[in-house]
Amino acid sequence: MQSLDILIQNPNLAQPLKDIAIKVKDGVRIGFDEGVYLYEHAELSYLGTLANYIREKKHGDRTYFNRNFHIEPTNICVYDCKFCSYSRMIKQREEGWEMEVDGMIDILKKYDGEPVTEVHITGGVVPKQNLDFYADFFRKAKAHRPDLHIKALTPVEYYYIFKKAKLSHYDGMKYLQEAGLDSMPGGGAEIFHPEVREKIAHDKCNAEQWLDIHEQAHKLGMRSNATMLYGHIEQFWHRVDHMERLRQLQDKTGGFQAFIPLKFRNQNNQMSDVAEVSVVEDLRNYAIARIYLDNFEHIKAYWAMISRETAQLSLNFGVDDIDGTLDDTTKIYSMAGAEEQTPAMSTKELVELIKNVKRQPIERDTLYNVVTDYTEYVFEDEVKPSYYKLPVVN
Repeated sequence: MQSLDILIQNPNLAQPLKDIAIKVKDGVRIGFDEGVYLYEHAELSYLGTLANYIREKKHGDRTYFNRNFHIEPTNICVYDCKFCSYSRMIKQREEGWEMEVDGMIDILKKYDGEPVTEVHITGGVVPKQNLDFYADFFRKAKAHRPDLHIKALTPVEYYYIFKKAKLSHYDGMKYLQEAGLDSMPGGGAEIFHPEVREKIAHDKCNAEQWLDIHEQAHKLGMRSNATMLYGHIEQFWHRVDHMERLRQLQDKTGGFQAFIPLKFRNQNNQMSDVAEVSVVEDLRNYAIARIYLDNFEHIKAYWAMISRETAQLSLNFGVDDIDGTLDDTTKIYSMAGAEEQTPAMSTKELVELIKNVKRQPIERDTLYNVVTDYTEYVFEDEVKPSYYKLPVVN
């Protein structure tokens, strides 16, 4: 509050920035044009002051992470997203993998007895991994470990699956919920505006379809996350347009838990000629997201995608969740050139990373219930598990 008051009283602050700062202090929503103005004119220190004020008003120093593991059913995909370094087209099948249900259950069984609370499932889109395929997996997973939260698939996958099954979005989500699906990650959103989406992901579900699948999940009582792929060919107003659509749906349903800005990485994909944005722009983007999405409870950053140091910095720019956990074997970001090529962090290291920037480490479950408050926790000598995996697109 003191920092925000000092900022507002600064006689050199441009009037539009002062007006926005007063709105933030008073809890008044900013508009579309003001969001664009922040991208075009606001300095990092100004944005950090506003975003940190909101973050601490909502969460204090609490910083969340969770323990989960990741199953990638396939990296073969019928879609040709220009930014993707992970997937292989069907004609390149020999370079990828396609799992069977029993193979996925075998991965799940490796975590028997481990203190994980969630399995995160996402990957490519292939015809054989259809509605019955996933319903069969969800049922078997729940039968084996009923307490494990299943967070699975994005609207990109669901749109394809439901269309093939000739089901509405609502009926398809209801069917899979009854099979054991608990919630949905936020991937596949990219940039909603069609003039960008057509260039980078022209053949998969559009913005309206993506949003409707989340809406139907929310109607069924499921929670979900949302993402935005930034830092490529979009303009600032495209980012605000994207967040505005999310904000409107959140006003309607209240079903989103967290917003996760995803940084475009340019290695090993069809957009390698596009330069990546700077760490300063990463932090500005987190901060503006925190300011604009007033009805989202959490802003999340992935330490494995942006580096440990940038993740620490982000905690002063609106971020309150750096996700998880310990040892990563998924390749979605490392193949695209992320700083962490073999990301691995023990619980102790993750807790220390948070504590080193004077924040309070809280292990959560998928729905943000507190599992362990590590603020005063004293670690014994810790043996790092060798096979925990860090979820990537959440």
